[in-house]
Amino acid sequence: MPFGKESPYHSLDIMSNSNNRRVAMKLKSLLSLVGVIFITSCTVITSPPSELTAQQQVFLAEKAFATTMRDRDFAAFGNFIDQEAVFFTGPEPLRGKSKVLAWWARYFNDLNAPFSWEPDQVEVVKSGNLALSTGLVYGPDGARIARFNSIWRQVEPGVWMVIFDKGSPLKLKASE
Repeated sequence: MPFGKESPYHSLDIMSNSNNRRVAMKLKSLLSLVGVIFITSCTVITSPPSELTAQQQVFLAEKAFATTMRDRDFAAFGNFIDQEAVFFTGPEPLRGKSKVLAWWARYFNDLNAPFSWEPDQVEVVKSGNLALSTGLVYGPDGARIARFNSIWRQVEPGVWMVIFDKGSPLKLKASE
């Protein structure tokens, strides 16, 4: 049953002709393409002017990693450890994420963190997939007790995992 000219559905009746349907489909495709182009251009315009450098990413990752100790969040701590990680903790190097986590769980047992750390330098290799972070380790009283050195591997764009970690006691000067 055709719609009357006064009906809002009048244009649907016009589309019953097969030529008109083809034209309508082409128009619909064109409008969809214009919509995609518009949305894409808006995304480009509204995206941040620059991405973080690899050095900034690792610095922030190291700070977030340190926050897991402060916040006593062992699960989050584990999210930063690479499956192939080697940590020089205890009498022998700990090889693999499971061994690292088994050893480090002891540092998360108490209500208060036994130590904290803060990065003060990050360097990234030219290829952009490995980085060194280093900084001071502090005792629960805030006294400087060691320096940490961690090697980070970029596992996917913007995602960094600790692959090596080693701390060294501070060598204090006689005057300290």
